[in-house]
Amino acid sequence: MKASSSRSITAPPARLGVGFIGSGFNARFHMQAFRAVRDADVLGVFSPNRKNAASAASYARALDVGEARPHASITDLVADPAIDAIWLTGPNHARIENVEEIVQAIESGKGTLRGIACEKPLARNVAEAKRVRDLVNRVGLAHGYLENQVFAPQVETGRALLWARGAATTGRPYLARAAEEHSGPHMPWFWRGELQGGGVLNDMMCHSALVVRHLLTKPGAPASSVRPVRVTAHIASLKWSQPSYAKRLTKQFGKDVNYAKAPAEDFASTTIEFETDDGLTVFGEASTSWSFVGAGLRLSAELLGPEYSMAWNTLDSGLKLFFSREVRGKEGEDLVEKQNAEIGQMPVVANEAAAYGYEAEDRHFVRAFLGKEAPKLTFDDGLDVVRILMTAYQSAEQGKTLPFPPKGLEKFVPAVARGEWKPTRAKGDALQELR
Repeated sequence: MKASSSRSITAPPARLGVGFIGSGFNARFHMQAFRAVRDADVLGVFSPNRKNAASAASYARALDVGEARPHASITDLVADPAIDAIWLTGPNHARIENVEEIVQAIESGKGTLRGIACEKPLARNVAEAKRVRDLVNRVGLAHGYLENQVFAPQVETGRALLWARGAATTGRPYLARAAEEHSGPHMPWFWRGELQGGGVLNDMMCHSALVVRHLLTKPGAPASSVRPVRVTAHIASLKWSQPSYAKRLTKQFGKDVNYAKAPAEDFASTTIEFETDDGLTVFGEASTSWSFVGAGLRLSAELLGPEYSMAWNTLDSGLKLFFSREVRGKEGEDLVEKQNAEIGQMPVVANEAAAYGYEAEDRHFVRAFLGKEAPKLTFDDGLDVVRILMTAYQSAEQGKTLPFPPKGLEKFVPAVARGEWKPTRAKGDALQELR
């Protein structure tokens, strides 16, 4: 992966002081992961909701990952001399505004930083992703793209072993598959195409599209050695635009989440054809869903070659619990993320921050910002992912395979994000629009 340039501001500190922009579910997952990071302390949190910022800071202190305190603004966070790097985990629609304030604070001399790490996706479309990258490059900050699944221990171990043992003796892998599936996001803005930038394709295909390319890339080789050349994609609203489920969403998240009038896709599949440096054609298949019904979040991946294969499924955990009908308790996510049940036989992911890759990811980027290693993923990689996602939306809208990159990609905004998409469903032999 490509490394960014960084401005030398001072000698690297012994420990990295980390400030969070964002106080929600994702920020707290990262905070859990910092329990396994040696050389960093979580010292600050900004949220436009001061109560949420205080709650998240209290959570970090309770985890003993640093003496975090809430900050009144992003500028205040950057100006804090204890903060060396920012973890940007806020909503997609606030991304440019957040980065602009970071850059303004640095350019006005209010503070300095060693780096910024941004949660996936980098932005809602290509134009916004380029703006984010260019802003950060303008002030010479080192940058890291937070994509946890490529750091998941099973993914990294399986990839390394298959390439070392299988590919070395029988030929490179030629097919990778990855999927992320659950029953839907936690917060209202995820469901709103105009805020999030789309539906499940934008929210979660960013994981799967990068994972398949990562698996097909030889360890140590640049991502450019496996180049996307054609993309075929499909999107659909399989569940949440059905009248009864659309009403349920509105009841849970408020009138602004109205899938009877403004739905987003809850299912997406993409096939990416790659060309390798040695002239071979290989394929990545990625699938994502908010309409999955199972024990909870399911991450899965496969890598196949001439005489070998690997398979990963987070619900194939080493721990399972059984609760009879007589067991009563509150709904929760204490067994697995996006948990759907509290009785029956249930898998338990004992340390989700480790299993999903957050621990290894955060450990790596802390070391990168301390100058101990080059970042494996930068905003350039995040921009590449957004280009693939927008090509997938174009393919789905046009109903055909597209060359990569297609025409008009730099200015393209998905119909879902414009509020103009109408899902279809099979009815008899015809496809009928859902009204």
